[in-house]
Formats: sequence, C-alpha cells, structure tokens
Amino acid sequence: MEQLHPYWRMDYIEAPRYPAAMARPFSELPALGDDRAALIVHRSPLSYLVLNRYPYNPGHLLAVPFRETTDLEELSTAERADLMEEMILAKRLLTAALKPDGFNLGFNLGDASGGSIAHLHGHIVPRWNGDNNFMPVLGSTRILPQSLEATWLRITQVVPECIGKSR
Repeated sequence: MEQLHPYWRMDYIEAPRYPAAMARPFSELPALGDDRAALIVHRSPLSYLVLNRYPYNPGHLLAVPFRETTDLEELSTAERADLMEEMILAKRLLTAALKPDGFNLGFNLGDASGGSIAHLHGHIVPRWNGDNNFMPVLGSTRILPQSLEATWLRITQVVPECIGKSR
C-alpha cells in the first residue's frame, strides 16, 4: 500500500477541540446546555460521561465528576460511587453500541501521568482484537474509522436500554 486516504481525517484534525473560551472544559462542558455539541452521552447526579475529543479508539469515553478535583481521594464516598457507576454504565453502553472485545479503564493522576486536563476523569477505552494497526508503530498516527458525531449517535441510541440494568 503506497497511500492512505482517510479524507475525513482533516476535518477532525482542524476542528477546534473545545470552544476557545473554555479554560476548564470538564467544568464548562456540562453548562453548555447542548449535550450533543458537548459530546456528553449521559449525566448522573454527581458525574457524567463524555466522548474523548482525543480518542485512543472509537467510543473512548471519559467519566467526569461534576465537582472539580484532581485526585480520587478528594471525592466524597457518594461521588466515588457515582463515578464508578458511570464507568460501569459506559462499559455497558459501549458493549451494546460498538461490541468491543475488551476494555482498558483507568485514571491519570498527577503531573507525571500524562494527563492534559487537571480535572479528575476516568478513561473507558473499548478495544477490539487486532485494533492496534501498523500506523501507531510506523507513523505515530492512529486511524479512527468513525467520526465523533457518528460514535455519539450510536452510544446515545442505547442509553435507554442500558440505564436500568444495574442502578
């Protein structure tokens, strides 16, 4: 193969990641009043699920507490429980919408962890057998086969069927 032509990729690369005025996106996204534009797929009383604008894989969700903090230990017991329930719901939503073969879940805590936003958030990354193609190895590039908008639609369509399963 001599050339790759993911023409849609340029729209993704050039798109603004967050509105320019957002200094603290995880605190400000829920206040936009437009969950589709914010890519929020679900809200619970103390946290929410949002598509990652810098996804490792299609469907990469973030579980974010509404209250801004930088460490799990700073969350109340209720906030920790709610955040974990959102992560479980994220796994259920992604399973129903995208049918992955597995998941990576985790948090980046502290300056050296590689996180780019100080507001605490958990990652829920769907994985498929063979999803790590040659592009990250040879070109330091990931190829995402689906737009964020299309992924948002697929996930939000299964929210009603997945909500009542554990709560």
